[in-house]
Amino acid sequence: MDLYFEITGNGHPVVLIHSGGTDLRLWTFLAPLLSKKYKVIAFDGRGAGKSPSPLKDTNYVEDVLTLMDYLELKQATIIGHSMGGQIATDFALNYPERVSKLVLLAPSLTGFPYSKEFEEYHIKISDAAPNIDKMLELALDSPNYQVVIDSPQKALNVQMLRHHFGRMLKWPADFSIKWPQPSAKERLEELNPETLFILGNKDLADNYRVSNCFRKVSNIHFIEIQDADHMLPLTHSEDLYQEITAFMED
Repeated sequence: MDLYFEITGNGHPVVLIHSGGTDLRLWTFLAPLLSKKYKVIAFDGRGAGKSPSPLKDTNYVEDVLTLMDYLELKQATIIGHSMGGQIATDFALNYPERVSKLVLLAPSLTGFPYSKEFEEYHIKISDAAPNIDKMLELALDSPNYQVVIDSPQKALNVQMLRHHFGRMLKWPADFSIKWPQPSAKERLEELNPETLFILGNKDLADNYRVSNCFRKVSNIHFIEIQDADHMLPLTHSEDLYQEITAFMED
């Protein structure tokens, strides 16, 4: 196992999958709360934090399976944020027997057609490379960060983004993510684990469109967090803790 991970607490295992542009520090405030009741496993995805850079073709879903096998976890509650939620969804679709419950925090979705505005936003950031300061300026100019940018957690958010851009510039030029096929969007109605879907009421319109895809699945409980943008694990950890523990103990 070459991925960096940290384990805190005891009890039922909970695996935390961070979003793109962050690392396990995303869970700085939520993990200590969850570890009061559960065994919490937070890890840096390949190419993030203290984990090694990705290979040409990287399979983040298989990385979760490898981590769970290494830790001898037959089953765990999986919690994923944004791209981490995308990974968690694909993992639950392909390895449902390994997921006791699924918690998706503003997830992205494999196979989802994102808007032109969303795609142009990411292209502008990429085109600014290797100027990390400019990349940061462009990245933070988004509704994704409208709440966190005015919060005490702004510095941590910026630190993670800066670190991510620095790491990303060293990735293989032909790097690509290998996702399971068919796409999760095409298979959502096969999603078996009981699922909690949480979204901030100030998140992007695209993420609300993603949530509409998940509403076709019968065993999903939806919650909207007030005054939260995309980075709700940083700004609304107490709210998330209350909702997640109530869901897990139900």
